[in-house]
Amino acid sequence: MALVPPFDAETARLKVQAAQDAWNTRDPQRVAGAYTPDSVWRNRSEFVRGTDEIVAFLTRKWEREHEYVLRKSLWAFGGNRIAVRFQYEWHDDEGRWWRSYGNENWEFAPSGLMSRREASINDVRIAAEDRRIDPSSTYEIPAE
Repeated sequence: MALVPPFDAETARLKVQAAQDAWNTRDPQRVAGAYTPDSVWRNRSEFVRGTDEIVAFLTRKWEREHEYVLRKSLWAFGGNRIAVRFQYEWHDDEGRWWRSYGNENWEFAPSGLMSRREASINDVRIAAEDRRIDPSSTYEIPAE
């Protein structure tokens, strides 16, 4: 099944799952392959353009965010756009654990590659025993 716009409920859900799976590899090259060469991102307050900047951004991110594990869920879709909400957990160099919450708006080229990504993210410090994302299992993001 081709995951290209316009999206329906099934292709949008599969696109979100594919993105989650790719990001959980923590492989900047693999993740960057899902974006157009001229893709534009806003990630928090950082603006990223194109494959080279995406790879550099993700490399820095995963050098800082250890044991990163992500869960995404479909929020809405229409035409060539998908909105998701997500959570990921990670720890820093000092061993402090964090849960990062956010929303993303995605826009896709006809090829199915993402041409625009807008991400709003907040970090909350958590105790290690409060972690709730098991990297080996599927996970539904709870409403809070």
